[in-house]
Amino acid sequence: MKSAHNPLYIEFVANLRHARKERGLTQGELGRLLSQPQAFVSKVETCERRLDLVEAAEWCIVLGITLSDVMPSRLRRSVGERPKEGTAP
Repeated sequence: MKSAHNPLYIEFVANLRHARKERGLTQGELGRLLSQPQAFVSKVETCERRLDLVEAAEWCIVLGITLSDVMPSRLRRSVGERPKEGTAP
């Protein structure tokens, strides 16, 4: 299985996309905040391009969230964090 197609990674990216949309940002606006083109954001959100840890942290900083906010629920449970209210267990 390719790592970008790992269900946990897909959930992580979906959580990032949801956070972007919750803040009312377009892909282009997020790209500008990250000093990246809109195509970069699009490729990440469609899993064509995988984020590394530093890039993921930069996204979270720009979006005003923590990495654990977008961590897949199964991983949050594994590291002892409780899922946020309103998210699937």
